[in-house]
Amino acid sequence: MEKDINEGHSRRSFLKTGAVAAAGFMVLPRHVLGGSGFIAPSDRINLGYIGVGKQSYSLLRNIGKVGETMVVAAADVDRKKLARFAGEATQLNATKASHTVATYGDYRELLARKDVDAVVIATPDHWHALNVVDAAKNGKDIYCEKPLALTIDEGRAMVNAVKKYKRVLQTGSMQRSQYNFRQAAELVRNGYIGAIREINVSVGEPVKQCDLPSLPIPDYLDWDKWIGPSLYRGYHPDLSPPIENDKWAWWRGYRGFGGGYITDWGAHMFDIVQWALDMDGSGPVSFVPPEQPGATEGLYFVYANGVRVNHRAWGKPNAIQFIGTEGKIEVSRSFLETDPEGLASQQLRPSDKPLYRSDNHYQDWIDAIKKRSKPVADVEIGHRTATVCNAVNIAYELQQPLKWNPRRETFDNAYANMMKTKPYRKGWDYMDF
Repeated sequence: MEKDINEGHSRRSFLKTGAVAAAGFMVLPRHVLGGSGFIAPSDRINLGYIGVGKQSYSLLRNIGKVGETMVVAAADVDRKKLARFAGEATQLNATKASHTVATYGDYRELLARKDVDAVVIATPDHWHALNVVDAAKNGKDIYCEKPLALTIDEGRAMVNAVKKYKRVLQTGSMQRSQYNFRQAAELVRNGYIGAIREINVSVGEPVKQCDLPSLPIPDYLDWDKWIGPSLYRGYHPDLSPPIENDKWAWWRGYRGFGGGYITDWGAHMFDIVQWALDMDGSGPVSFVPPEQPGATEGLYFVYANGVRVNHRAWGKPNAIQFIGTEGKIEVSRSFLETDPEGLASQQLRPSDKPLYRSDNHYQDWIDAIKKRSKPVADVEIGHRTATVCNAVNIAYELQQPLKWNPRRETFDNAYANMMKTKPYRKGWDYMDF
């Protein structure tokens, strides 16, 4: 898209004005000018995909349903996965207008293309900061999978880069575009179950050290680039499964690459807690791990208003339980249960404050690009939710209570503050913007 939003829509403006100027001298095909059932190239948003593992196919299908999108390029360090994705994306393009998808082993070559307006980032978490910062520097709008950042400092750097280069970023926290979660958050925000006393969040265990053995590197995989900014370790298929074994890669379970279930599902569920409590620009003020050494649940964190959030299993996996002085709300992707009954379909009163309404996370991103506005899960929101997740992991690892200043984004503990970042291999730092 445009290099800067103040510079105008250069590529699209040229196509539109050029067509008008030549109206008396040439006939343009219907698919060029647009019209019923067609979208002109000047109105399309050309996409590049960075990271084409299993998650990319869900994104390809869902974003592909937005008519004005076209996939023009893809990048990955696995040549087999890259070829398969390019083939499927090219087939998807054919339902709109024929366009072959170009492939790259280095995402920076994709970002150098002037015809790429926006990028979809579905790389492992340890790549997100570099991908986002580089995309912003190159004038691309961004859809980045959750959790937005592997570390707290990375998240703040991503916010700064997106703001500096005036980009639109949607975090892949798509639960904000689903009825159950918006309804639950609106009910909580508007006091339908009274004052919130406590919240229980059922997600899995925190991150752990990677203990996988090193195995021979497949010849189709650039393992050095897969590691990228993280400290080097040997290849294992659990980290990057071969295309023949179509399973979720579990890099997300290991320190240096992901944040365990705390960031995997916590990035969804803690995100809704942040939304419901009107904390999108802030966060908790303390984190208290369980006293039992090695425990993987039982931590709680507290907001300045005294609301306590417990990380614990309460009978329903990947779900949230809001307990108020006048009722209870339980919510997940598959259910919304309330006490008193009937709140699940409760219409807001004229005096209530509604939340941002998005019923399609991907259309919302494209609409925000066109309007140059903030989407439902913009970069600051994604950073603040990832910060909660990362702080939970830090407290579990240190096994010490921590105080957190959400304005300054600092802990009261020197070791915890050191863990806001991580070591980077030479040449892979993300801070140069």
